[in-house]
Amino acid sequence: MAFTAKDVQALREMTGVGMMDCKKALTAADGDKDKAIEWLREKGLAAQSKKAGKIAAEGISYAFSADNGVGVVIEVNSQTDFVAKNEVFQTFVKELASVVASENPADVAALQEYTYPGTDRTIASVTADKVLAIGENLQIRRFVRYAEDINIPYIHMGGKIGVLVNMSVEGISDMNKVTELGKDVAMQIAAMNPAFLDRSDVDSSTLDKEKDILMVQAKEDPKNANKPDNIIEKMVMGRIGKFYEENCLLQQAFVKENKITVGAHVAAVAKELGGSITVKAFTRFETGEGIEKKEDDFAAEVASMIQ
Repeated sequence: MAFTAKDVQALREMTGVGMMDCKKALTAADGDKDKAIEWLREKGLAAQSKKAGKIAAEGISYAFSADNGVGVVIEVNSQTDFVAKNEVFQTFVKELASVVASENPADVAALQEYTYPGTDRTIASVTADKVLAIGENLQIRRFVRYAEDINIPYIHMGGKIGVLVNMSVEGISDMNKVTELGKDVAMQIAAMNPAFLDRSDVDSSTLDKEKDILMVQAKEDPKNANKPDNIIEKMVMGRIGKFYEENCLLQQAFVKENKITVGAHVAAVAKELGGSITVKAFTRFETGEGIEKKEDDFAAEVASMIQ
């Protein structure tokens, strides 16, 4: 029985298996879809290995604070945004985060060897099954875990951005106000994407590079043609202050009240509550950042498989 590109596409939509394997299955089954599905089930691991090469640049960045106070932010990637909204995928990500919180794995490779919740199997093994069930490549990309002090999670746009803020708190009993502050700081981080916590955290190589760039810009500006070098250097140092304001969380203008900095706002809230609050660290994951996405012509790819 002959089959067409539409048959290959239909089988792919029914099974989530790659097009080449769907073509092989239909060939082996002489075009019979039911037999082709049986063939693909028998070759389940082979189908999974095909998906493993697909680019996974969508997914979820998920942040949470466990019952024991440990905070985790984790990014798990899928191939499409559609799968990222799938309840099975979302539950999978949350379970992974719970393992990170309870077991403190050293890295993603170590995480893969822990037991998946509710099973006696490794996370690596369960991930392979999820790939087959969901029909897309899935990749656990990265995570960060904070075990000390107060951890405030924030998830933006359903997982497009995940933020975790780590704060130390002393002499304050109203933790609801502390949590509210943490959420505000986390929203600031999600919106403004600071590269550093404080100006003191900017490394010398980054600062030197920025100074060099600003120096060249200032010297090439026609308005500064007759200005001596010492004046230009003072101008550059003034612009470095602007660099801190744009890139350092505590020096950024607070988005909810831009007349003060984030650092000043934190201090004001702490004073109001009668204690001290220090933002010690933060992590911001933007789903898919830095991953090269490939745009495919699906119909053309299906047609090429049939030729």
